[in-house]
Amino acid sequence: MVVFWYVLVPVVGAIFNYRSWRNFQQWFNKLRLKPFLDYTAYQTTEEGLFRFIGGFESTDGQTLWIRSTKLTVPVAIAGAQTYLFPMPKGETAPEDFYPDEEAPERIRWDRVSTLTEGARVFVGGLLRPLDNRMTFVSTKENPLLVIFYDGPERSLTNGIIRVGQYQNKYWNRLTPYGIILGAFSLIIMAFSFISRPAFRLTSIVAFIALFIPFYPFLPPGMIFTMLYRRLRRQAGIYHFCRDLARLPLSYFFPGEKITKLPDGESYGYVSCATLPTGEKAVPLLIPEELLRKRKNWYVFGAMSGEGPPQTETAGDPAEPVNFPGQPRDLFAPWGAIPGEPETLARGYTSRGRLLEIISWLMLLVGLVVNIFFIGMIVFVGMAIFFLR
Repeated sequence: MVVFWYVLVPVVGAIFNYRSWRNFQQWFNKLRLKPFLDYTAYQTTEEGLFRFIGGFESTDGQTLWIRSTKLTVPVAIAGAQTYLFPMPKGETAPEDFYPDEEAPERIRWDRVSTLTEGARVFVGGLLRPLDNRMTFVSTKENPLLVIFYDGPERSLTNGIIRVGQYQNKYWNRLTPYGIILGAFSLIIMAFSFISRPAFRLTSIVAFIALFIPFYPFLPPGMIFTMLYRRLRRQAGIYHFCRDLARLPLSYFFPGEKITKLPDGESYGYVSCATLPTGEKAVPLLIPEELLRKRKNWYVFGAMSGEGPPQTETAGDPAEPVNFPGQPRDLFAPWGAIPGEPETLARGYTSRGRLLEIISWLMLLVGLVVNIFFIGMIVFVGMAIFFLR
């Protein structure tokens, strides 16, 4: 019963929760490669996938109206996936790099009306005619994604990547049911056998097992729980950096160095031994604390020319030609990565998985220590009680 209610049920919930957030991330990553909806596209397109950013204007319970500076677009509520997304303040805040404990919340449409007018909204999905006007609608193949957020648009992609990296996956929608039903079953077992001497050991074990979910937070095993949380956080950071390293690669086909963004702007990368400074300085896409010895930098951004990018060699201090700048596209990454992106991503993955394994071993050791410690106390107490 302990394994089923306290372990298997929460693990099943964690798997569903993980898959849900991964599907959310993957769909967002596909939508960010689609063109932005502008006035021209709104007037000329017959149907297609677009993304749109604006302010919340109003809703009548069936349609949500989103307004940008030049365009107001209706969004059909039926079937849409809606999220309320907390964002860090400031585009260069350190929180942009690290996973937050505060996760986005999937909200019901009846809560949308409580949002203040002008709240920032990202909409991505299918635009097609509905009631004689072009409307964002949700279909089975292309579910509509609506995200209410706070903060700069260029930080939204990092926030989406950060989702789920530092969430408590054990605590999910199934966990409370597992704990309540498991505790109820163990209480029945403990009191059913406590009066029968032949099964007194069963009763004692059931009583000890009743409080297993709370053991990680009790001394002396609590120190292992603290180590677990620290290692899990570091593993989450490595997984976050893995996704950041691969983020620009989604715009390129294998072997490409220059591609086109959805708005037609040239996007590419250059390789250099040293980063530029002064006016040509670029931000880091990976946290500086995690940087190790590197042979060269890969700098991604908007290319000023159409020619192939030239790279700086280790012995030539000259800056590269056509050095990338900040793209017009709010979701296209701009910055430097300390090495070949895919190689870095594999390294971050290995380190993250190793830390995850060690962290779970620490939690298990702390749990075993506390079970042994509390078991000894209970056995001594029960022995004194029954030997009176």
